[in-house]
Amino acid sequence: MGKKGAGYGLRGGDFRYNDETVARLINAVMLDGKKEVATKVVYDAFDIIASKSEDGDALEVFRKAMSNVAPLVEVRSKRVGGATYQIPMEVQPARRTALAFRWIKQFATRRGGRSMAEKLAAELLDASNEQGASVKKRDEVHRMADANKAFAHFRF
Repeated sequence: MGKKGAGYGLRGGDFRYNDETVARLINAVMLDGKKEVATKVVYDAFDIIASKSEDGDALEVFRKAMSNVAPLVEVRSKRVGGATYQIPMEVQPARRTALAFRWIKQFATRRGGRSMAEKLAAELLDASNEQGASVKKRDEVHRMADANKAFAHFRF
């Protein structure tokens, strides 16, 4: 029987900000189940962001970065009559945030040889300012979708 009730599907926030998206970022950064290490990395990154940003609100910078990185459309492959078309599709909200987390982590990891907290902070600051590799990736995905707009009538 399926799970029903008030608590199903709800997640708790993180300890410091009591925010679900921060908790999900911690889970995205986590490697090998080491949640305490991931939590320290994310909180240290937020401390760096708070010291470097003008208003000092790391959570606001994080939210702005997430909205700047999350894609609105993407291309999906569909086979029609022996040919494969790249069809632009709208991205569902859960996938939008998952892709944003993935790209931010991926491009933060690729940055220079500092600590992960510094790299994550730099990527989030760049993303909040519409710069950085993760925003470039989002723009690339949007360009692909725009280039294949002619195949939008094949939507499934």
